[in-house]
Amino acid sequence: MENSEIKLTEFTLGGGCGCKIPPQELKELLKDLSATNSEKLLVGNSTSDDAAIYSLTEDLCLISSTDFFTPIVDSPYDFGRVAAANAISDIYAMGGKPILALSILAWPTSKLPISVASEVLKGATEICQGAGIPLAGGHSIENKEPIFGLAVNGIVSKKNIKKNNTAQEGDLIFITKAIGTGILSTAIKRGLKSAHFSDELTQSMCQLNYIGEKLGVITQVSAMTDVTGFGLLGHLIEMTDNGRISAIIKNQHVPLLSGTSDLAKEWVYPDNTMRNWKMYGENVSGISGETLLTLCDPQTNGGLLFAVSPEFKTEITQLFQEENLHLFEIGMFTDKKEFLIIVE
Repeated sequence: MENSEIKLTEFTLGGGCGCKIPPQELKELLKDLSATNSEKLLVGNSTSDDAAIYSLTEDLCLISSTDFFTPIVDSPYDFGRVAAANAISDIYAMGGKPILALSILAWPTSKLPISVASEVLKGATEICQGAGIPLAGGHSIENKEPIFGLAVNGIVSKKNIKKNNTAQEGDLIFITKAIGTGILSTAIKRGLKSAHFSDELTQSMCQLNYIGEKLGVITQVSAMTDVTGFGLLGHLIEMTDNGRISAIIKNQHVPLLSGTSDLAKEWVYPDNTMRNWKMYGENVSGISGETLLTLCDPQTNGGLLFAVSPEFKTEITQLFQEENLHLFEIGMFTDKKEFLIIVE
């Protein structure tokens, strides 16, 4: 079979961040994980943040993360690009600067030639170059399904660290990318492919969240994360810090990728959408039908979700205009309510 004829999504059941272990099972998996007593570990696994942070000096910190998954697009080259951009996003989500990446590759050599894996690595290398970092090595194994991702290291000044659970009452909520990668990729896998939304989907998933490094130096940005497999609502719940505060979301302000709304009305969605809802639905009010499918949609390299003081809105808007990037204001954090998230 020629490489151009190969469609990677035919070799796997799930795809992208939608193949993550469901939230409930992940919670069970991690419940007995012992906490470290290292004073230098500034961010660990206790708040489900995007990466670990370790203090190197009085000011300089190391950010370390890993992310990998099965194909979400058919093109091997694009799969490499998407997986790399998604892994690097964890560094940006902490307000940091990526410096080094290592590849993680599992490959069914009896089904897919190594030349296809080479295309995956080429795509990843392109994204790493775009982020200004080397793809310096890695590890590979045999596996029944193709899997690819990166282990990424970055650096950040201690004062610029952005966590996912430090938002403040009254902060505005912004997101930097439209929602819908899970729904659109599911439609493609089911043969409902549209050239238009397929191109938009790939473009969104390959876009680096580099603006996170610039947001890291802004004191008025109180919290930040990226939207991935647990959907917008799942990651927003993490930002409420287990109910210390609540969030009000304006559903009409949540941006959607082209085709997402129509597909949701036809009940096209990935399995993990309902797994997400099962995990956190009791903490959300104002959800029904199409809204459930979009707001719980597992994202792959989704946008940055961040909180900022309303007094700094003009400066944030100006920054995104200067960078020629989209920015969407979708709600605000409030004092603790009956529900962690209220969708209006």
